[in-house]
Amino acid sequence: MRAMFVGGVVDNSEMDMDGAQPPIHYPEDSGGGQARYRLQQIGERPDGSVAYAVYGAPDLPTEEVERIAAERAYARRFDAQPVRPPQAPE
Repeated sequence: MRAMFVGGVVDNSEMDMDGAQPPIHYPEDSGGGQARYRLQQIGERPDGSVAYAVYGAPDLPTEEVERIAAERAYARRFDAQPVRPPQAPE
């Protein structure tokens, strides 16, 4: 699965992630008391697997992250359906 980041110091960065499901926060356990990127969108393939995960900076509203993800065409790039994960804020 590929992780993409929107906003903050790593805006427009990407990385490969292991596992079938992306963690809710990245990094998962920073331990430094700093705000972490939060999972805002996942791209599901027709078979139900996760193709990509979009993480938003802590100061960006979900709607802005979704707008940027659409602008960057992650769903088309990975041939997946964008969905909001159940843990993401409404």
